[in-house]
Amino acid sequence: MLQQTSGGGGGGSIMALNVFKFCTFLRALGSIMIFLVVGVIGLTYYVIVVQNYGPALFNGGVDSFVAFLVLLLFHAFLVMLVWSYFSTILTDPGGVPQTWRPTTDEEEGGIVDPLVDTAAGLGINRDETQKTRFCRKCNQFKPPRSHHCSVCRRCILKMDHHCVWVVNCVGALNYKYFLLFLFYTFLETALVTVSLLHLFIAFFGDGEIDGTAGDLVATFIAFGKSRSGLSFLIIKNVIVLCLANLCCVPKFLTVIHFCYETVLNLSFALSLLGFVILHISLVLANTTTIEVMPSVFFLVFSMNEFAPSLICISLQHLS
Repeated sequence: MLQQTSGGGGGGSIMALNVFKFCTFLRALGSIMIFLVVGVIGLTYYVIVVQNYGPALFNGGVDSFVAFLVLLLFHAFLVMLVWSYFSTILTDPGGVPQTWRPTTDEEEGGIVDPLVDTAAGLGINRDETQKTRFCRKCNQFKPPRSHHCSVCRRCILKMDHHCVWVVNCVGALNYKYFLLFLFYTFLETALVTVSLLHLFIAFFGDGEIDGTAGDLVATFIAFGKSRSGLSFLIIKNVIVLCLANLCCVPKFLTVIHFCYETVLNLSFALSLLGFVILHISLVLANTTTIEVMPSVFFLVFSMNEFAPSLICISLQHLS
């Protein structure tokens, strides 16, 4: 839904796109995201432990030592990953008590409406976030740096963002678990990528199977990236190759696991590295995602002189 408000004195208009009304369906996801994460972890465990490095323990020599080292690190990171993940899910991010009222010192700062200041100044004044405000949805006062989450339907203390992967808000009380979850997930995915990369390279470098199972794996990866009518041709090629090379299908089903895991974990590792760096910088700056991103958003759009109007995400659901 689009809402139009007039800009102060400029004659322009600001279009506010209330995307959060369309994001409330995230509440219905519930445990689906948890099962998805557990499923990815289970698939990774199967590829690393059951299919590759578990049997390598009995090879003897250097192979056994490398397998033992990989499995030791893998299980250590996995335990910390699972612990931090479910701690983020089960720990209350911190809600504002119904009986909370601002003290005398806090009242001196006044009660402000961040929407007015944001629209007028095209940015977020950090000093304003330290003032006591009133939440119209919860119908109560809220402390400085707290924000209302439309998904959780309540105000969260020092809210960072609502994360669909943990089916919870990330706030004052569970932020440390979330940061640990990002860190250990990055270590785990990086370890899996390094552990499977040589198998991935060796598989595609084997001339004997490059024309059979290798083609199927390449087709599988290409199909995953296809966004055009070419996908129908790829599906047909997969069926033809499977029927014409039935002897390679069992090998393909075995190899496809670590091929898929290598690409998947490499993508996760690169993405998580960016998230880890981002959140560490936020911690060092004593700020949150929700306090930083609006300023960046308004700065980018305010520099566009060709834009007829400013289109921005409505902050009223995260205020």
